[in-house]
Amino acid sequence: MITNKNIVLTGASSGIGFEVLKLLVKGDGNKILAPSLNSVEKLTGFADNVIPMDVDVGSKEGVDSIFEKAAEVFGGEKIDLFYANAGFPYFEEFNYTDWDRIERIFNVNTLSPIYTYAKYREHLDGREGILAYTISAIGQMAMPGYALYSASKFGLQGFQEAIRVERDNKNMQLTCLYPVATDTNFFKVAADGVEFEKPFPVQQPDVVARKMVAGIEKGKKFVSPCGLFALSKVLMGICPPVRTVYWNLENKKLERFKAKIKGDK
Repeated sequence: MITNKNIVLTGASSGIGFEVLKLLVKGDGNKILAPSLNSVEKLTGFADNVIPMDVDVGSKEGVDSIFEKAAEVFGGEKIDLFYANAGFPYFEEFNYTDWDRIERIFNVNTLSPIYTYAKYREHLDGREGILAYTISAIGQMAMPGYALYSASKFGLQGFQEAIRVERDNKNMQLTCLYPVATDTNFFKVAADGVEFEKPFPVQQPDVVARKMVAGIEKGKKFVSPCGLFALSKVLMGICPPVRTVYWNLENKKLERFKAKIKGDK
């Protein structure tokens, strides 16, 4: 169990973040700053060692304010664990021109965690610390209906690969999580509240959270909570047509979603 740590956990009010929060509050001596959109209402009074912070992480000013707040609530002590978990998807056919919509998902899913790395590296100044990312299995294999989400997570995947190669941050443990579809409200925001079929397979968020917290504690570089996904990557590498069949099945879900949207209009 993670104990006696000053922790920042973004996206703490829902989904995987909330399940991780429920585990971290149990650790003796942990103090947790929990930045999230609309987090104050849900997390106020959640636990004595949780400090909610209502902030948009998708901007330089938002990330800067988190580090400023952390300095205040941790009494100037270092952040032992920064878990950049916040993120969101779109489920859609990418057939439109909308710069602001594209920019928004990259700000939150890609630029924010990259900038967080830079800020945290500066904050540690050679001291030991842990940075954790929720990247997603989609950051390793693109999916139909998730073109922008896939691209934003592939960007973060490429960043963490390059940082590991550079290795000028040996004082910092970097742990990356690759969950498959998780049964949370995460998918309710993906299509503006319209129900759609989640990609296969689907895991429960408490299972994902337990494996991620255990991975952080053990110093793992990568955490893939779904054994089936890990096996499928090997199988698809050996036999690429398997991936094509899987993509075709998932593309049919997108087609059914598009037909539903068309029928609702």
